[in-house]
Amino acid sequence: MDQAYIAKVLERLQPKVDRMIEQIGNKSPHVAKADGKYDDMSSDWWTSGFWPGLLWVMHDVTGKDHYKEAAWRWDEEIEQWFIKATEELHHDVGFQFLPTAVIKYKLTGDTDGRRRGMEAANFLTGRFNLAGQFIRAWNHNHIGWAIIDCMMNLSLLFWASEESGDPRFKHIAIAHANTALKQFVRPDGSVNHIVSFNPETGEAIESLGGQGYGPKSAWSRGTSWAVYGFANTYKYTGDKKYLEAAQRIAHFFLASLPEDHVPHWDFRVEQLEGEPRDSSAAAITASGLLEIARHVPAAEARFYTDAAKRILKSLTENYATWDQPEHEAILLHGTGHKPANSNIDVSLIYGDYYYVEAIAKLSGWKNSIF
Repeated sequence: MDQAYIAKVLERLQPKVDRMIEQIGNKSPHVAKADGKYDDMSSDWWTSGFWPGLLWVMHDVTGKDHYKEAAWRWDEEIEQWFIKATEELHHDVGFQFLPTAVIKYKLTGDTDGRRRGMEAANFLTGRFNLAGQFIRAWNHNHIGWAIIDCMMNLSLLFWASEESGDPRFKHIAIAHANTALKQFVRPDGSVNHIVSFNPETGEAIESLGGQGYGPKSAWSRGTSWAVYGFANTYKYTGDKKYLEAAQRIAHFFLASLPEDHVPHWDFRVEQLEGEPRDSSAAAITASGLLEIARHVPAAEARFYTDAAKRILKSLTENYATWDQPEHEAILLHGTGHKPANSNIDVSLIYGDYYYVEAIAKLSGWKNSIF
């Protein structure tokens, strides 16, 4: 996968994403099933930032303004849910506002983008449980739950701390990362999806299977969030324990891959044969591996970069919809929530986003906001 190959993929992505703009229109996509049509979720849903984020990446890589124009309104759209005081916004405001408001501000200097990013960061700090030193994940009855996915939302707090000069954002991000390192990361590099805590005392109670096969299994997308999230935490802090954690988790992920370098939905199901893959976990991990490669010596970096290239080449040649112009997604064969029998063998908008982000990184793009 040399630079000529990467350039060719970017050339193929432009007409593909141009069609997606026409096909998706004003929808807020999450899942495309067998008919190839993306659904239309409420914009307070946790995936609402990924489609505009993909457009912002395309704008920055190509310099073409129609991507920026299609992405521009989304941070304002999502901000309305703060005004409506919805019960649906939660820790994933990082996923919603980093690839919309924060990248808009970073690329254009838009002050409303900055304001919305800071608003989201303040909201996220309000979910911090002081006793347990964790950021609460979801709402409703899950008062003491934290999940591995939140490692990716910490970038919003690190950005807010740098942008404002206020260390409280960074302090909370580091506290949560330390709790995740202690309670989520196992010695072999596998991770828990959910850990429940006593919200009054902060005591860890148990790990829960969540979207994985079981409490002691290894949900592949959770592994990917951990690879990338701990690499990001190192990027912002310079504390090597986070980089070492990202490397250990990455090694577990890579050692567990099948021959085509795209994982099954869980690495520890009783029998892998016939189990669905998760192309989104592959794309997320590829981008996370490239982040690790930025922070290790050159001789080590090649290991992570080459692994990312193998994953992306397989996604490009075996999982993409290049020959299906009517299909509204880029990647096929993602798995949303197998234990709930929900969104199995589908396209997922975050898989599309991280695939484009990783390809952009390989092309030399430097403006990642996660």
